[in-house]
Formats: sequence, C-alpha cells, structure tokens
Amino acid sequence: MKPLVSIIMGSTSDLPVMEKAAKFFDEMEIPFEMNALSAHRTPAQVEEFARTAQERGLQVIIAAAGMAAALPGVIAANTTLPVIGVPIKGSVLDGVDAMYSIIQMPPGIPVATVGINAAQNAAILATQMIALSNPEVATKLKNFKESLKEKIVKANEDLKKVEFKFKTN
Repeated sequence: MKPLVSIIMGSTSDLPVMEKAAKFFDEMEIPFEMNALSAHRTPAQVEEFARTAQERGLQVIIAAAGMAAALPGVIAANTTLPVIGVPIKGSVLDGVDAMYSIIQMPPGIPVATVGINAAQNAAILATQMIALSNPEVATKLKNFKESLKEKIVKANEDLKKVEFKFKTN
C-alpha cells in the first residue's frame, strides 16, 4: 500500500503535535508516511523528497515547522502537489513567528496554512482533498463530520441537566 499523504516535520520534537494528524489518517484508513526533514540542516534531501513526491504516489504533503518555518515553503517550491503547513508552537513567540513565515509565501508558491499546532485540521484538509477523487474517503469524511454534529447535540442535552439558580433552560 503506497502512502497518499506525507507528514513531514522539521524535527522529531514535533511528533507530539503531528501525531494528531497520524491518528486521524489511521481513523480514516488513509495510508501515510511520516519523516523528519529540515530545510536548513538537510536541504538537498528536502528538495529531493519534494521533487519525487508525486511520482511516488503522494497526493498531499503536510509540513510542520517552527520558528523560521522554511520547510513548507521549500517543499512547495519543489512540487506541484498541495502542501499544508502546520506552524509549531515552540519558540519565544509561541508559534506566531512560524505561522507568519508559512502564510507569507511569494506568488506562485502557495502553502495552505492551518492554525498553530493544528495538525488534526491539516489532516482533515488533506482528507478533503483526497475525497474529491475517492468516493470511499468521501463517505468516511462525511461520517466524521456527522459525528461532530452528534457531539454538540449530546453536549446540549448534558447542559440541560446542569442547574444554576438563575439558569432558565
């Protein structure tokens, strides 16, 4: 089974954040790969990875990076595949520096960007992209979205049982 998505992180210290994406792909039964590559420490390997990603069967790349956050942009510069950037909180600027670095790409090199540490949203976005041409994934995604609604309905039922002196509902 070939991976459809690649999760790339600048360092394995990003794994606690990025495992949320991996868990979502497991739930959706979407094959993925996971690697650590650094735009600054392994630039040749990053470029080679990006240039060969499509021919290896990948459809979407999720790239996580903190601080200067060059990794998603370098990957996007070397592939035509969609790249989703995940800014990682980790510096004295709490990930805002990484977010600005990822969203401020030059014309022609877009990187879709989710919120700081929002690896699960990156996985959901990647799944939505794959679902455009994969009916089985589209069905799983629809079921996932329905489960979100069910959680809120249940939460409201639970809130009805909570009592306060001046609560009217």
